[in-house]
Amino acid sequence: MTHKSRISVVCIDCKTDDLTEATAFWSAMLGKKAEPDEEGKYVAFDGHTGHPKVLLQAVDHEPRVHLDIETDDKEAECARLKGLGATEVARLENWIVMEAPTGHRFCLVGPQGEDWPGDAAEFEGGEPA
Repeated sequence: MTHKSRISVVCIDCKTDDLTEATAFWSAMLGKKAEPDEEGKYVAFDGHTGHPKVLLQAVDHEPRVHLDIETDDKEAECARLKGLGATEVARLENWIVMEAPTGHRFCLVGPQGEDWPGDAAEFEGGEPA
């Protein structure tokens, strides 16, 4: 059985409870209007088409940038990436937190893009289809 995946979001993790200052900076830097969610945990930017998208996220850990990988089969993609040397860190709500052998964190999420599957790579049994 095949599955598809691609980079969906570049998440800018901000160690804060209030994204106001981060939003002002990144909105000005990107030249895009900020679109915060109702809870104040995430901020997206308008005017962006295609993928990956940029998203600010309020977090408890140190600031970093991580990738969200959208896939139509999170379990298959998790197994494939473990076979490449990644480790599973946690399962939270609807995503799986992974860590690359290089120490970089990323999340496996369901399809996010309005153009899914777009240019997503296709894999069968861990290998490109």
